[in-house]
Amino acid sequence: MLADYLIWIFIAIGLTFNGLGVIGLLRFPDVYTRLHAATKATTFGSLFTSLAVVTWGLWNYSQGGDSSNIVLSIHTIIAVASLLLTNPVGAHAIARAAYRSGIKPKNAVVDRLEVKE
Repeated sequence: MLADYLIWIFIAIGLTFNGLGVIGLLRFPDVYTRLHAATKATTFGSLFTSLAVVTWGLWNYSQGGDSSNIVLSIHTIIAVASLLLTNPVGAHAIARAAYRSGIKPKNAVVDRLEVKE
């Protein structure tokens, strides 16, 4: 019973942060702030959604389920680990490529990366 409430709480938190990431993608003015919204909010949201899956798998296994629930939990943990490693690296690569392509941040007051010629 407690696991059911915990799973629903994890799903609600995950969906909230994923939704905030989508809103950030739609509302923010430039590629840099959009990347920030996409990587921070959706990584956190995906973490909680995956935590709900792991909790569900472990709960079903502890209630007499078969070993496929453990396999599901392990696969989810591996997916979250790869997401936590690749999401920031991909966002950094996209931001670097955008900056090198000449895309400036909107309303930037100080640009410390600008090359003086």
